[in-house]
Amino acid sequence: MAQSDTPKTTPHISVVIPLHDEELNLTALVNGVMDALSQEAHEIVLVDDGSKDGTRALALSLTTQHPNIRVIAHDVAIGQSAAVHSGVLFAKGSVIATLDGDGQNPPENLPALIAPLMAADRPARLALVAGQRVDRRDTWSKKIASKLANGIRAAVLKDGTRDTGCGLKAYRRDAFLALPFFNHQHRYLPALFARDGWDVAHVDVTHAARNAGRSKYTNFGRAIAGLSDLLGVAWLIHRRKRGTPSELFATPATTTEPKS
Repeated sequence: MAQSDTPKTTPHISVVIPLHDEELNLTALVNGVMDALSQEAHEIVLVDDGSKDGTRALALSLTTQHPNIRVIAHDVAIGQSAAVHSGVLFAKGSVIATLDGDGQNPPENLPALIAPLMAADRPARLALVAGQRVDRRDTWSKKIASKLANGIRAAVLKDGTRDTGCGLKAYRRDAFLALPFFNHQHRYLPALFARDGWDVAHVDVTHAARNAGRSKYTNFGRAIAGLSDLLGVAWLIHRRKRGTPSELFATPATTTEPKS
C-alpha cells in the first residue's frame, strides 16, 4: 500500500473515497466535495483499489493542484470495505465522512452528515450518522434486490436502518477502528456501531444516476456474499462483550493518634 505526501495541517474532517476504475467520475466528485466543505478544515483521502484505468494517475495529479488531497493505493483490488478501512487508517481527521467513488452519492449531503458529530452539544455516545437514500436513481432490478436485502437484514439484525448500503456516512474515527473488520463491513456499520454501545443517527440523503463507468456488483453476487455476512454479523452481535468496566479507587486509610 502506497500513499502520497500528507497535508501540512491537521484537518478536523477526513473524507475517504474508495475508487476502482472511476477515472471518468473522479474530478467532478472531488470538486463537489471541496465545494460542499469549503467552510470546514478537511482533507480528501482517495483510495485507489487496484484500478486498471487511469484513476490512480488522475488522483495523483489532483494532489499537485490541491494540498488537502492524499492518495492511498492497493496494488490489487481487495474490495470496497478494505479500501475504506485503509483510508481511515491513514486519515488525520477525528471525524470520517465517506461516499462512493461512482458519483451517485452527491457531495452536497456531506454537511448534514457531519454536523451532528461536530456540534458542541452532541450526545456523548453518538458515533455514526448514516445516510439513507431517497428517490434512488438505480435500475428497477437493483432497487428490488436492495429492498429485499435491506428487509432481511433489518429483520435479523434489528439495526433500525432502512438503507445500510448507502455510501454516505460520517463517524468517529476511533470508534470505527475499534470495530471488527471483515470484507463487506461497510454494509453493516449501523449494527456494528450499536453492538459496541454507540448511538446511531440517520439522515435522508439524495441519490444520483451514474454518469460514467459501470457498477462493480451484480445482484446475484451481492446476495451470495450478503447471506454469509449477515450470519457472521448476527454471530458477532450475539457474542459481544456484555459488561462495561469502571475504574476503582481505593479509599485512603484513616489513622488515629494514640492516646497519651
